[in-house]
Amino acid sequence: MNIEGIALLAVGLLALAAAFQLALAAGAPWGAAAYGGRAVSGEGVLPRVYRLGSGVAALLLLGAMWVVLASVSIVGRGPVSFAVLTVILWCLAALFGLNALGNSRGLHPLERWGASTITALLAILCALIAAN
Repeated sequence: MNIEGIALLAVGLLALAAAFQLALAAGAPWGAAAYGGRAVSGEGVLPRVYRLGSGVAALLLLGAMWVVLASVSIVGRGPVSFAVLTVILWCLAALFGLNALGNSRGLHPLERWGASTITALLAILCALIAAN
């Protein structure tokens, strides 16, 4: 797979994660599968502060999508240099790696197996793009 294909795979996973976070922010009853399952309130909806956190997470994931796409010149990068994008990608790789460890300790199987797998893959993909 070429680097553009790797980037598109990463963007697909980031879009999936962003959609999940956006749904949580909107009040989807999936709170047991997020934040370690420890923040869920009645009927599975997250409390307001966690819903706000999910909204911020969705925005950050959208930003990560731009970084990935700009790093491989699929979208314009504006005034941001490739060196800066590479540093951001390495930071994302580290953050997604740490996030995978946290997700693997979640109480819900979807978080423990699904989210941890997705974030581990994102860590690898971001590292591959950064190393290119």
